[in-house]
Amino acid sequence: MSDQEFDLVVIGGGPGGYVAAIRAAQLGMKTACIEKRGALGGTCLNVGCIPSKALLQSSEKFSEAKNHFADHGVKLGNVELDLKTMMARKDKVVVDLTSGIEFLFKKNKITYLKGIGSISKAGEVAVKLSDGKSETLKTRKILIATGSESTPLPGLDIDEKQIVTSTGALALGKVPKSMVVVGAGVIGLELGSVWSRLGAEVTVVEFLDRILPGMDGEIAKQTQRVLTKQGLKFKLGKKVTGAKKTKTSVTLSVEPAKGGEAEEIKTDVVLVAIGRRPYTEGLGLDELGVAKDSRGVIQVNGSFETSVPGIYAIGDCIPGPMLAHKAEDEGMVCAEMMAGQSGHIDYNLVPGVVYTWPEVASVGKTEEQLKDAGVEYRVGKFPFTANSRARANADTDGFVKILADKVTDRVLGVHILGPLAGDILGEAVIAMEFGGTAEDIARTCHSHPGMSEAVKEAALAVDGRPIHI
Repeated sequence: MSDQEFDLVVIGGGPGGYVAAIRAAQLGMKTACIEKRGALGGTCLNVGCIPSKALLQSSEKFSEAKNHFADHGVKLGNVELDLKTMMARKDKVVVDLTSGIEFLFKKNKITYLKGIGSISKAGEVAVKLSDGKSETLKTRKILIATGSESTPLPGLDIDEKQIVTSTGALALGKVPKSMVVVGAGVIGLELGSVWSRLGAEVTVVEFLDRILPGMDGEIAKQTQRVLTKQGLKFKLGKKVTGAKKTKTSVTLSVEPAKGGEAEEIKTDVVLVAIGRRPYTEGLGLDELGVAKDSRGVIQVNGSFETSVPGIYAIGDCIPGPMLAHKAEDEGMVCAEMMAGQSGHIDYNLVPGVVYTWPEVASVGKTEEQLKDAGVEYRVGKFPFTANSRARANADTDGFVKILADKVTDRVLGVHILGPLAGDILGEAVIAMEFGGTAEDIARTCHSHPGMSEAVKEAALAVDGRPIHI
């Protein structure tokens, strides 16, 4: 039994949990954080956002060297892939960042426990430590930040070798000749792009009749065209109903989503990427009476407190988009509210990014959402083919699309397919946080030549006065 008492114990050391712990410590709370993985950063840093971006960057450089350097006057001999070195670089990026968070914990005097936490009652957390010992922590408040896990697909048994989740797809020992990606969302398209660039023949199977569900339809349609041009194949409106596995291949049974004749697809590797679900196993929430919905999502109030006083939750295990930056913001706001401060998150303004190349980035409402809500709006679009920096870089796929209220001109949504879209989107998020209009963006001086000029031109186009088209 521990004789230590804390103001806050955080269960989960991912983006939401570790940020909440640091902010709480900054605010003077005696804080502990429990993480079972043995490394901080959660899914995002260890087997998600960060390693996938490292491989996306490396695979893009390989593709550029192999296919496009000559266009810039850079002539190379035979370009070869060293997958072992590429994977080692990815692993080093992860280790460097996880150790960086441990340093921040020490700097902020946060107690870090490697083990599995469970809540025996409000104010008490039992910890099964990685070294086999046990400890009980007394605390004023408990924060659940345990994140999410890959959603399984009935009929496909994950072995992380032939039938893999994102975790296995980040650690393949060789480039498969073929890969089937089940799910045309963010994870499927990003990792499908990685292995396609490295030489695999990639086919994406999606239950819906479009890719990137939830994103602007026009952007999604154009993204599919670009990715098809890069070599990805798409089977939309299809569902995977089963798999037969041999030592060297997997044969999938695929049927039309609306019914019809089945077909078989034989492949080396199957990536199951149909989404994620909250991970709350072993916490003891049912015994405590913590309210959850039918999908296991923990219900919280405006202060992130659950139905049990003193127990809070943030991140992927509560409602809202399952995104690291959403969890980080919730972690900061939750800690500040615990300290008696005020906090605010506008969930309509949480940006979403797909790190294919070109990137896809979105914030606010889509055209489909505005039409469904009966909101009158104007559209301004500007293609990267007309942007001078994009021309100079030979990165001209895509466009910027701004949706503004027809009466007030207030920006309601911004959607970008293009180079560095995730970074370019930042100014739009800030403009919308301040209630800005398309005219505000149009009247703001942008550096030339720059990709962000496409945002200014799209804002001008809302009023029908773009300069360069």
